[in-house]
Amino acid sequence: MICFSEILGNSQKLDGGSMFGNAPRVIWEKWAPADELGRIDLACRALLVEFDSVKVLFESGIGAFFEPKMADRFGVQTPKVHQLLASLKKCQLNPEDIDWVVLSHLHFDHAGGLLPTYEEILNGREDLVFPNASYVVGAEAFDRALNPHFRDRASFIPHLTDKLKATGRLHLINNNEASPIFPEHIKFVFTHGHTPGQMHSLVLGEKTKLFFAGDLIPGTAWVHLPITMGYDRFAEKVIDEKSQIYERAIAEQWEIFYTHDPHFACSKIIESEGGKIIPVDKKEHPQKLVF
Repeated sequence: MICFSEILGNSQKLDGGSMFGNAPRVIWEKWAPADELGRIDLACRALLVEFDSVKVLFESGIGAFFEPKMADRFGVQTPKVHQLLASLKKCQLNPEDIDWVVLSHLHFDHAGGLLPTYEEILNGREDLVFPNASYVVGAEAFDRALNPHFRDRASFIPHLTDKLKATGRLHLINNNEASPIFPEHIKFVFTHGHTPGQMHSLVLGEKTKLFFAGDLIPGTAWVHLPITMGYDRFAEKVIDEKSQIYERAIAEQWEIFYTHDPHFACSKIIESEGGKIIPVDKKEHPQKLVF
């Protein structure tokens, strides 16, 4: 039996203009109202998939590792509480229960939840919070974290790659390589427009195909094909990659799982009569995703 659950981590508030690239504010603010500082609400949502007794966590959110100045800069909400672990506890799970963690890439808002809280780090804690987990990362994304460009080096957590290697349980995946976890149920799809080597997971359930969109499609507002982020390394490539993904997603009726949408965990997508791609059957914050 395969069970899907959304696991909410610490949320964020980030500049709306940065999140919507070259889209005018008069357009994007209809989808994402801004506060007095021009920031919009963003979730940092992980996906838990339970394959009978094996528990696989897809990403870990932003966590609570930032020192206060940086937490304020990146709009981390409840910065002293590790919300991802609190959400797991609501599902009667402890960090020790997680067997695998799959990371689409190593930007801090997707991998920061691997670290303890800032207070714990100050008190000398150096380990990762999932002591028994094996970690799966795309080889190119891992290399990008090791050798970031000047433009995106602030997006990576110093020494996180060392901590992952030190576990002895790190699996680096090359393009077209099979998943080390239930390869009949987990397939990898790579994109490069947001960051080189972003690794998306396509999880094949009994009746459902669920695509972990990562930062290719952060939420329902970004489903619209021309909408990209200012954080994307190659905006035109993002559009091309979304277009390719959409062909399969529509034909095979995938559920698209959104990491950053503040309201919706996932949806299907369709092409309207006018040729616009739109989200449908949106699922709003269920703890268990029932398909």
